[in-house]
Amino acid sequence: MQLIFMGPPGAGKGTQAQILAALWKIPHISTGDILRACVVAKTALGLQAKAYMDAGELVPDQLLMDIVQERMNQPDASAGWILDGFPRTVAQAAFFDKLLCDVGVEGSTSGKDCDLRAVNLDVPDNVLVTRLLSRGRQDDNEETIRRRLQVYREQTEPLIEFYSAREQLVAVDGDRDMGLVTAELQQALSGDS
Repeated sequence: MQLIFMGPPGAGKGTQAQILAALWKIPHISTGDILRACVVAKTALGLQAKAYMDAGELVPDQLLMDIVQERMNQPDASAGWILDGFPRTVAQAAFFDKLLCDVGVEGSTSGKDCDLRAVNLDVPDNVLVTRLLSRGRQDDNEETIRRRLQVYREQTEPLIEFYSAREQLVAVDGDRDMGLVTAELQQALSGDS
């Protein structure tokens, strides 16, 4: 099972990915967690990423691509995975197609033959702002949150069309009880396991 979880900040991607990864015994690969760990460890990549994250901007493609490629080469990712936070742009998605072929993940070829599924959790902006403010993270103030949502709409939403056109998109209403969202995801993806 190869899944990409998409949706705006605060949509519940990480939570749902963790639940399903545990159920299906595959790794949940979160670029956000990897980036935050780099920031805490004050690695060279972390220091570069922190400046972008603090401004509410997306971390540049090349930085994310290097992180994702390194992670996808680890043995636990060979049997399947749930990727959260990447790709964020159509350019990254095109890179990711190439990466899947290069690392030789079983069944991973570009186009319709790929068993990759992109899951989009849709949640209204006003709900997202409330959710993110309630998390209490240092980088989550209303101005930064609204900027992150704007950046998401501009740069990431085209992925919905990209994966829809390839018949790889699974859309789910994320503005409901967490258990209901999990149940719908399990049902929608059960044919792909």
